[in-house]
Amino acid sequence: MFDRLIVAVLENATKDPPLFRVEERVAMLREVVRPFPNVEVGSFRGLLVDYAAEKQAGVLIRGIRAISDYEYELQMALMNKRLAPGVETVFLMSSEAYSFLSSRLVKQVIALGGNITGLVPPVLEERLKNRVTRGA
Repeated sequence: MFDRLIVAVLENATKDPPLFRVEERVAMLREVVRPFPNVEVGSFRGLLVDYAAEKQAGVLIRGIRAISDYEYELQMALMNKRLAPGVETVFLMSSEAYSFLSSRLVKQVIALGGNITGLVPPVLEERLKNRVTRGA
């Protein structure tokens, strides 16, 4: 769909302590997208539309798993459109096979000793298990 894709990680100070620091998340994402030369990974603070302007990006891609995601994402898209009228938001539906997934659910499964193979990229599976079960 696009010649270039930027995966942006928000540095969100209002969120509960994240499982991985922003720097760790960026490093893991870079490892996952390494096979794709047109994909870059970065992080930002503040407004996504400001980061998009800095990167000269005209489209925001947002993933939707369920109707509840759409309601939230629609609010965000409309606010972003008000803040930056030249930036469009494109919603992409998740594959049905992953529509039920959330980071919270994956962490719960790991904590209870469940198998997450196939739910996250293989290079992240062991890191997640170590962090959730051992706090490493």
